[in-house]
Amino acid sequence: MKKILSIMALAMVLLMPLLVLAQLPGPAVPTVPGTTLTEIENIIRRVAQFMLIIGVIVAIIFIIWGGITWMMAGGADDKIKTAKTRIWSGVWGALIIIAVGLILQTLAGLVTRVFFQ
Repeated sequence: MKKILSIMALAMVLLMPLLVLAQLPGPAVPTVPGTTLTEIENIIRRVAQFMLIIGVIVAIIFIIWGGITWMMAGGADDKIKTAKTRIWSGVWGALIIIAVGLILQTLAGLVTRVFFQ
């Protein structure tokens, strides 16, 4: 009996690491069709690009509108001043839109960790 108990104790000591590391199968993760983070990122990226394009188009329209107003001013100082203001507003708007686009691209690169590769 002593011999059997000592063999069982030795077997338990030798098999203990295997018994401790044993894992039961975990619960099955349900697959629910939904939105992934990649899809959300793509939607946000498309909306941002659309807004940037619309902003640049509006800025170009202001520059052209200011140029046409200046040509049609006929030497009137108040109309020339209004035209210059429109042109500068278009230029500053385009610069701000381009800067915002650059900032968004930089932040997107930092978040997705593509920036440092």
